[in-house]
Amino acid sequence: MKRILTVLALVATATAFAQKSPSADTLNPADMTLIAPGATLQKVSDKFTFTEGPAVDKKGNIYFTDQPNDKIYIYNTDGQISLFADKTGRSNGLYIDRKGNILSCADEKNELWSIDPKTKAVTVLLKATEGKRHNGPNDLWPDRKGGIYFSDPFYPRPWWSHKQAPMPAQNVYYLPKGASEAVLVASDLKQPNGIVGSPDGKYLFVADIRDNKTYRYDIGKDGDLSNRQRIADMGSDGITLDKQGNLYLTGKGVTVFDPTGKKLMNIPVPAKWTANVCFGGKDRKTLFITASESVYVLPMAVQGVE
Repeated sequence: MKRILTVLALVATATAFAQKSPSADTLNPADMTLIAPGATLQKVSDKFTFTEGPAVDKKGNIYFTDQPNDKIYIYNTDGQISLFADKTGRSNGLYIDRKGNILSCADEKNELWSIDPKTKAVTVLLKATEGKRHNGPNDLWPDRKGGIYFSDPFYPRPWWSHKQAPMPAQNVYYLPKGASEAVLVASDLKQPNGIVGSPDGKYLFVADIRDNKTYRYDIGKDGDLSNRQRIADMGSDGITLDKQGNLYLTGKGVTVFDPTGKKLMNIPVPAKWTANVCFGGKDRKTLFITASESVYVLPMAVQGVE
């Protein structure tokens, strides 16, 4: 029963803010410019409870989480899944930094972790800010300086004893390299969730899932954010980018927008909720999708930037 309640709580949290995203039973021929010729969506596995946080390493292997079961898995470049670690601090969003460490939104205690991929040793990067725990770091992106941007929404978890948000608002923060506390950089959102930066380090994209909007911010030299611009009239759980600058948003399948905010297509995914997405594989042309209890892959004609 406890397992069922955990799953229901996570699905309810996600679907409570689901927006009406474009959908289709089949993809239009015009959409296939982004998808590899003849490619179809392939289910890799459905043995999980709620999958999240895909992140690719330098070799193209993808790490992802099964948060209710407190595990991180690896989907390698040969298409095989194996367990990387359990007891992961209820890891949610992940990202691989330039040194190959696995950065994690470990929301069991609302912390940021760095996990050594070889030894699995954990370094806690952030415990609290101004004496308060964060609401629940959800997604993160490291910049070239070694700082980390992260979204901090409040989604009550079955494993928490507290019911109220520790922080007074749901914001975006920046943890400078070596700092023990985060800096507030965006307080103009209702419930930030998915987050990713451009490869040149100039822009940060943040999805406001409650307001059904995705924004782009200019990144300042000190990590500050400015000049917010609306990119898409759709929120998202997870976000990724391809090398053409297209933005991939999740929720009901995967919806793709070009750099100007024009909707290009929706990739239907047969799941209650599509939580997150990233590009992986040796050539970075495999779109890896975490969707409720399952994970899927779709061969693409474009490369991801991560």
